[in-house]
Amino acid sequence: MPFRETLDYLYGLQRFGIKLGLTNTQHLLARLDHPERCCPVIHVAGTNGKGSVCAGLARVLGEAGLRVGLYTSPHLHCFTERIRINERCIDEAEVVRLTGELRACAGDLPLTFFEFTTAMALQYFRSRQVDCMVLETGMGGRLDATNVVLPRVSVITPVSEDHAEHLGADLAAIAGEKAGIIKPRIPLVLGRQQPEALGVLKQRARELDAPVREAGVDFHPVHHPECFDFVGRNVQLEGLRPTLAGAHQRDNLAVVLAVAEQLREQGWDLPDHALRRGVESLTWPGRLERWPSNPPVLLDGAHNAAGAAALAAYLSGQGLANLPWVVGLSGTRRPEQIFLPWLPLMGMAYVAEPGVDKAVPAEAAAAYLRSQGRAVRVCTSPTAALAQALHDCPDAPLVVAAGSLYLIAEVRAWLRAHNEVPR
Repeated sequence: MPFRETLDYLYGLQRFGIKLGLTNTQHLLARLDHPERCCPVIHVAGTNGKGSVCAGLARVLGEAGLRVGLYTSPHLHCFTERIRINERCIDEAEVVRLTGELRACAGDLPLTFFEFTTAMALQYFRSRQVDCMVLETGMGGRLDATNVVLPRVSVITPVSEDHAEHLGADLAAIAGEKAGIIKPRIPLVLGRQQPEALGVLKQRARELDAPVREAGVDFHPVHHPECFDFVGRNVQLEGLRPTLAGAHQRDNLAVVLAVAEQLREQGWDLPDHALRRGVESLTWPGRLERWPSNPPVLLDGAHNAAGAAALAAYLSGQGLANLPWVVGLSGTRRPEQIFLPWLPLMGMAYVAEPGVDKAVPAEAAAAYLRSQGRAVRVCTSPTAALAQALHDCPDAPLVVAAGSLYLIAEVRAWLRAHNEVPR
């Protein structure tokens, strides 16, 4: 089966929707003789920052000489980005081969897209004999398809309100779902949490006798204008200069280093130079990613309220305001939740719908911005919106493209096609 037909099959599994539960995944992995048990696992859940933390962990472990399998979602440009070994994406031919193998094994199991791709990643990592795996949950935790593993360390990045239709209407309920990855006596590393979420997570850890490393208590970054220091229980690193921008990314990298500290205590050989190189060389596309076009473009997939606030804080810290914005939302996001912190920084807004089935109508987003006194132009697509913004605002210090990751993927592909190179 050619790669395109394979993708058609995989995306066709989305007809089963989102089914939170472990039964189908457990049945399939049993038929595959449990690839999830082939090597140590670091399991990461949370609302914001979990992708950056997973990528950072994979980079640090790779710098230490380990062969690291990394499974994340969603992808920006190609399905193969979801499954990587030491920065290299899975080959298209392997996706075709594994799809055939798993289809034969699955039989009549009604697997969802995420269940199938999770099993694919685990099977691929076993076949390539990785030393360890870093797995990112899809949405929740307790009933997420990745929650079939017994990790060496569990990690929960900041929890905020998102996907309420699946995870619960308030922060405590959502934190309860994320807490489902905590395992008995397995160490837990917690990123910075709001008090309502923190109480739920620490209570669950106490119930399971899981030792906790907590941001702000057991480790923290010390911020300087051009760098930061990491202060942990037993690890201190000074003058770290990450490629990733934003104070929130320094918090994420501190979580990465806290996990590395925990793994060291378990006997992993992770020298300081590997931690430093991993943190300082990490890139994560579409997250405060600056492109040197004319004018420059800042891409950020800030698709929930917490992400939107982090983007606003970054731009405010740069002393920027009255900027042209290219925006678009997907899913059930409400414009007022995402756009509110951006309003003081926003000049002209170019609004477009991302090219997905469940996009927030551009007119609905535009109506909210107009009600807040912002000038708005509705465009036919994200790429048309970006092209128009670049044309209209040649002297702007920065054009911001933000919102749905689907929008970011479209405008980033357009920039790549126009021979722009990311800085």
